[in-house]
Amino acid sequence: MSAAGRLLPKPRHLEERDGEFVVGPRTRILSDASTARPAALLRSVLTASTGFALGEPAEPASPAGTVIALAVDPALVAEGYHLVVDASGVRITGGSAAGVSNGVQAFLQLLPSEVYRRAPVPPVPPAALAGGADGGDAVHWAAPACEIADEPAFRWRGVMLDVARHFLPKHDVLRFIDLMAMHRLNVLHFHLTDDQGWRIQILRYPRLTEVGAWRRESQVGYGADAPGDGRPHGGYYTQQDLREIVAYAAARGITVVPEIESPGHVQAAIAAYPELGVTGERLDVSTRWGIIPNVLNAEEATVEFFTNVLDEVLDIFPSEFIGVGGDECPKGQWRDDPRTQQRMRELGVTTEDALQSWFIRRLDDHLTARGRRLFGWDEILEGGLAPGATVASWRGETGAVAAARSGHDVVLCPDQTAYLNYRQSERPDEPIPLVVVITVRDVYGFDPVPVSLTGDERAHVLGGQANLWTEYMDSPRTLDYFAFPRLCALAEALWTAGERDYDAFAVRLDTHLERLDAVGVEYRHADGPLPWQTRPGIRGRIDSRDARAAEVAALTANIAPA
Repeated sequence: MSAAGRLLPKPRHLEERDGEFVVGPRTRILSDASTARPAALLRSVLTASTGFALGEPAEPASPAGTVIALAVDPALVAEGYHLVVDASGVRITGGSAAGVSNGVQAFLQLLPSEVYRRAPVPPVPPAALAGGADGGDAVHWAAPACEIADEPAFRWRGVMLDVARHFLPKHDVLRFIDLMAMHRLNVLHFHLTDDQGWRIQILRYPRLTEVGAWRRESQVGYGADAPGDGRPHGGYYTQQDLREIVAYAAARGITVVPEIESPGHVQAAIAAYPELGVTGERLDVSTRWGIIPNVLNAEEATVEFFTNVLDEVLDIFPSEFIGVGGDECPKGQWRDDPRTQQRMRELGVTTEDALQSWFIRRLDDHLTARGRRLFGWDEILEGGLAPGATVASWRGETGAVAAARSGHDVVLCPDQTAYLNYRQSERPDEPIPLVVVITVRDVYGFDPVPVSLTGDERAHVLGGQANLWTEYMDSPRTLDYFAFPRLCALAEALWTAGERDYDAFAVRLDTHLERLDAVGVEYRHADGPLPWQTRPGIRGRIDSRDARAAEVAALTANIAPA
């Protein structure tokens, strides 16, 4: 197969050449301190599947056809790479270690899909190659000769992974990061807290995980009358776990952006520390999905509590952006509570939306003072946007347009294109079908730049992301089904500039699915769910696109672009 037919995402420039590079027992990887991490990744993948040692060259003048050389060239775009493959060797150059990592992933895709197996697959014997004989299950470990010059279209190519609703064990998070790296996705937006669970250890406040990390059961299916499963659920990551996750991701060119929800979606925190709530009453960690009425109070002690939490978050996560949520904060408790109304008068704010804005601004001030940037959902526009805020626009493009026109950076993740928890077809056997149909083709058509923005405003679009909310994804197998292959389409939509050809993508996707098979990803097949991927008898919520669009328009009416 040609090099062009193997690569996903599609590169900007590819030139096919005659010949091939064969990975064999004498192959060596040449690297230095600047490329040590991508070299280690390349060596680990190749060694596992080929069984070859693939050490460093014993001397600079190694035999022709044996060296895979990695280097950083600051003249390239930071995440860009230049890959040359021919019989004399392989040269992978990137604008940074992350660019080299992207080149490594492209080179791996040039090899047979068995390269993603985790135990040695025997090579085809030379005699069989020479005689054209069938090598059986053996593999010809060769990459076609080519030259690739490539760089991403967008800086932010992300996935939001919700581990608050259903906890994902650490080894499964690391596996997901590997899958992101395979697709040249570079931001893991890690949703760590919500009403249904608190997943990050905070040393100053141990009850956040002692109490907040566990719930007595989980809702099964959509709706107020959906039953519970009667099964306790929980888990959390220690700070050591999270530092490991951050380092593992960084070695693959991925930044982890944590999210600590506030001032809504906080019942797990209030269950641990009731004084954070408006009513002060003792609550359990929520067992129900949806928008929960219990929110934080506006006392100074509560602001201090969350800035103290953020201080520990900042010590774990070196990312420029820190998520604070801000979405779906119901205002009923604030309206009905005399003390909150008194507090609003003390602060000089006249509406509950302005009170939420005050709270977010306090977190923004704290993060800015620590040299970081606040990242929140588009509801943080309501009541006034904090000076340093970056907006994740999920309710269509309205929030993105309003924020960009105000000079703020934005990330697009509109729900009707990028919510991968939504159903994948009209079939009745889709597992717990939600809202609107989002197909692979729909995701492939995602363009994170609203057409109504001017040139200067477009510069504020950092990129886009898919969101994987896990209310109805209660296992890694289910996560696979909803994420893939739609995430493959998102990866190309956010990486590749210029015209798109879905039919050509679909051909390359067929080849790419062989890699997912080798990794063990239980993706959704084009002809529908396999029997064990269905959830018979569990009700979902089905909307039309027009109905959902009308609902979103109503929700965003008060943040319409100027």
